[in-house]
Parts: sequence; C-alpha cells; structure tokens
Amino acid sequence: MKSKLLKLGLASAACFVCAASYAQKSYPEPGQMKPDMSEFWLPQPTIVTPGDIKTNSAPSDAIVLFDGKDLSAWESVKTKGAAEWTVNNDGSFTVNKPTGDIQTKQSFDDFQLHIEWCVPTHITGQSQGRGNSGIFLQGKYEVQVLDNYQNETYSNGQAGSIYKQSRPLVNAMRKPGEWNVYDIIYTAPVFKEDGTYRSAPRVTIIHNGIVVQNNTTILGTTEYIGFPKVEKHGAGPIILQSHGDPSEPISFRNIWIREL
Repeated sequence: MKSKLLKLGLASAACFVCAASYAQKSYPEPGQMKPDMSEFWLPQPTIVTPGDIKTNSAPSDAIVLFDGKDLSAWESVKTKGAAEWTVNNDGSFTVNKPTGDIQTKQSFDDFQLHIEWCVPTHITGQSQGRGNSGIFLQGKYEVQVLDNYQNETYSNGQAGSIYKQSRPLVNAMRKPGEWNVYDIIYTAPVFKEDGTYRSAPRVTIIHNGIVVQNNTTILGTTEYIGFPKVEKHGAGPIILQSHGDPSEPISFRNIWIREL
C-alpha cells in the first residue's frame, strides 16, 4: 500500500514539474486576424429582380400561376380537364362551386407562395359558412381561407390557421370587399423508409404583412373529421378549395410561386 502511495505521489510531483516547465516556456501568439480572412466572394447570390409594387408583378424567378388572364396553369381536381372557375375582367377569378376544386398542373416541394383573395362585399353567413375556401400545400395540408372579419369560429379553423391543427397568432383580416394577401413559406417533409417523418413539413404564413404562423410544424394531413395522418408523398400541387358553404364565392388574383 505504501508502495502504491509512493508511486502516486511521485507521479503527481512529476506532473506538477511538467506543468511548471510548460508555464515557464513561451509560445508564439496566434496570428493576427485580418478582415478579409473571414470574407468569401464566391459564389455570388443569383440576382432576382423584385416585382413592381405598382403593377403587382411577380419576381423575375417566379412561376406565375395566375396572370389575370386565364387559368392555363390550373386543372380540375375532379376531371383533370380545364379549370372551370370564372375569370373576371378585373384580373381576378372567382370560385365556381359546382365544378369543384382546382389544382396546379405543376407539382412543388419547398416554395414561397404569394396569393391574394377577396371576400365579397355583401357576404352573408357566419362561422364556417362565410367565405370558406382553402389553399392545400402539396395537395395535403390546408391553410384556411375564411371571412373572419367580425365573424368568430373555432380558432384552429379561422383564416390563417393550419386547418384543425394550429390557430393563427392573430386575426389579421381585412373587411369584406378588400383584398387579403398571403405570403407562405413552406418546407416539404422528408420521410423515412417506413413512411414516418424524418422531418415534418413546416410553414410560415404572413397575412396582410403580419406573421400568423411562425415556422409552424404541420402534424400531418388536415382532416375535417379526425386527427392528422402521416402519408408518405413526394412533390404535390397547390389546390384551391371549392367549399360547399352556402355563402357567396370568393375571388383570387396575383398568384405566383418561387421554388426554394
């Protein structure tokens, strides 16, 4: 036992001497940093020309989904034929409820979506029966469209909600007859081989310049009855809903998307 203690003591002494010797030696200081050591010039960001605020034009790298003239970028969900909603002379189009939902012919993964929508001035109805529609991201995850100007409903079903999942942070509705604007930044899910999420879909929604969803996790499909389901999928379309509520149909305009 004494031998072990002696060895331990000698080892400790040796370490102390070693540390002391290093402390007495001098070593070069790190080289002096210069500003350009943390700067890189390549690659340069791609130049994108912003849209013109006066004319509501899209950014130069955007895919225009509705230019105010026709619905050639869209098709009927029901028939896969032409989208039969009504194109108006003012550069908007209006839901034609009997013909059902419409969807983009093109499919998308991650994106930035700009879309404007308007509730008729003399809208009638209440709760979910008042200006109801929806924007389905990748055809599966609904961002609610509804007239919630002085019209209460369940909070995870009002405008700006991820339907039946996440209520909007605030109610940013403009009154009927005025145009609402959604800017939606969406990150598509990544799936494991077994069909579960490796990373769930996420979305940020800016409603009339106000953040109402802040990098919100989408739990799965947005079900009318029941709870979210996780369904493995790839790129998907943007779907606009023709809701069966009895109120006057809403209109859309100035729709463009940027793939991210």
